[in-house]
Amino acid sequence: MPDTFPVTSFVETLRQEYPKWKAPVVTLIASTRSTPFQILISTVISLRTKDQVTLEATKRLFSRVQTPGEMVGLDAREIEKLIHPAGFSPTKSKRIREISRILLQEYDGKVPDTMEKLLELPGVGRKTANLVLVEAFGKPGICVDTHVHRISNRIGYISTGNAEKTETALREKLPLKHWEEYNRLLVAFGQVICRPVSPKCGECPVYDMCRYPDKKIPVQANPETA
Repeated sequence: MPDTFPVTSFVETLRQEYPKWKAPVVTLIASTRSTPFQILISTVISLRTKDQVTLEATKRLFSRVQTPGEMVGLDAREIEKLIHPAGFSPTKSKRIREISRILLQEYDGKVPDTMEKLLELPGVGRKTANLVLVEAFGKPGICVDTHVHRISNRIGYISTGNAEKTETALREKLPLKHWEEYNRLLVAFGQVICRPVSPKCGECPVYDMCRYPDKKIPVQANPETA
């Protein structure tokens, strides 16, 4: 049976609604003319950390340092204090300093713009690498976080059991023209409407397209009291 999910209409609808929602934190940081280095480090900080905490930690860190050379001038403990209370800040601070050292020694202080090279950096997985490629370099990438994995499966576009399989499935099915914006749209949509628990189906702009078997029927206004 051919897939009939209207993914282009789905993406276009979310694009129209997106200005009403908060932009994901790394997208917000990227929109302020941040450098690829700042976007990379912000993405590392954002892992398992709430957006507001990430934003404040990033502001503190980059008010102190701007480049890999300046970053290695700090010890890991100083970096940890600047990014606290981001999740796993002791581990992230060491990785941030090591990433900076590697960029200086191997890439003349520049962030590499390929998946293969990004994945060689400590603490950088496919989610982070894809996000950096999209937000820092404008290259095609599909960043699969919890929102992208959950919503892509919930709406019935794909059927996968984990984020790695979701990325593979989306690379095979999702039109290339949607790759760059897919993550930011679904993250904002997932934070505000299509939440993990108690999704706001009654406020969903793509309710009619969604195949989620447990979706709630929107409450209809009573014509006698409306």
